[in-house]
Amino acid sequence: MKYQINTLDDFNFKSKVVLARFDLNSPYNKESQKLSDTERIKAAIPTITELSQKGARLTILAHQGGDLEYHNFISTEIHAGVLSDLLGKKVDFIDDVCGPAARQAIKNLTDGQILLLDNVRYMAEEMTLFETKLKLTPQQQAETIVVRKLAPLGQIYVCDAFAAAHRGQPTLVGFEELLPSAMGRLFEREYEVLSKIINSPKHPEVFLLGGAKIEDAFDMMPKVLGDGIADKILTAGLLAHLFMLAKNMDIGEASKKVVYDKKLDKFLDIAKEILSKYEDKILIPVDFASSNNGRIEFGIDKLPSELPILDIGSKTIDLYKKEISKAATVFTNGPAGVFEKPETEAGTRELLTHIAKSQNFSVIGGGDSISAVNKYGLKEDFSYVCTGGGAMVRFLSGEELPVVAALKKSAARFKK
Repeated sequence: MKYQINTLDDFNFKSKVVLARFDLNSPYNKESQKLSDTERIKAAIPTITELSQKGARLTILAHQGGDLEYHNFISTEIHAGVLSDLLGKKVDFIDDVCGPAARQAIKNLTDGQILLLDNVRYMAEEMTLFETKLKLTPQQQAETIVVRKLAPLGQIYVCDAFAAAHRGQPTLVGFEELLPSAMGRLFEREYEVLSKIINSPKHPEVFLLGGAKIEDAFDMMPKVLGDGIADKILTAGLLAHLFMLAKNMDIGEASKKVVYDKKLDKFLDIAKEILSKYEDKILIPVDFASSNNGRIEFGIDKLPSELPILDIGSKTIDLYKKEISKAATVFTNGPAGVFEKPETEAGTRELLTHIAKSQNFSVIGGGDSISAVNKYGLKEDFSYVCTGGGAMVRFLSGEELPVVAALKKSAARFKK
């Protein structure tokens, strides 16, 4: 047991039916009809391999895509093929989550066999709106259809979905109410690394925060700044937009439209409060880049700009590199710009490359960040690549994640 949570070392899995929740959520290319990045699937392989080799009758539950924006929302059938290739062993798939066909397939499993169920978010109770609107307790989650149908078939529950550990959904927090539970090897490692950043960081510690998903960052920043964890926060992406607006800077209608369309203006007051306390620790870009028949850079004195801000500029890149070079620990979440396009990828590419070449302890996380690291072939040069984005940021905010709480509760309830 670690952190009051059972690990895979605490159970005998031989001939046991194991219900295991993973986060296999991956970017999907509609044109090629293939997953464009399989980093999260690769990260799940050690736990899947160990359970299968120990004779578990393994049923994998996973989600794919965002049910709110309907982005990458597809069946997990494609994941079964990727898993089979990575494992060198067939992973069976059934296009059912908890209906009669799925339950019969689970009953038919033999020792070491692996079955992947379809996208759990096809179940209404696994959707984000169900979670955010109803806010059910774990006990209530255990009474949902998916848990009631599957839990009686399982003997042990394993969660290796650290990237989704900030979610309070049935397949993440409901099974722990009914079954002895453990965290998988990836979950264990992610927990360990992030605990190190909070509890025993080497200073100076620099946080590089960017990307488009910035909601969780506002929960984290007061904690890491207030507790002296972060010595500097380097901002990029929409987070930089918010701080510039909080400083009453006119960033231009095109860039403001993105902020307001995404309803991120609700964070302006929080941004102002953070700046009032920690302005000396927060760096915002001094120049920017956009795209207009190629890369166009302009300084902060040229704002407002008719063009949307899509990347940080060369002077900001150099400024941020200097801060990174002085750091003993660097934490990165979110790209510096639209790295998918050549004309606006310089900020992301150069900063990630600089961090990778530095001698500091470096941790990067989040789906887009992982895609960028893989695009530039830098994965092996980072101290740790965390599969989680939202969960990672919430963890660093000091919040006990719902899945962590559920696993601790299960460990206490189902003592040997």
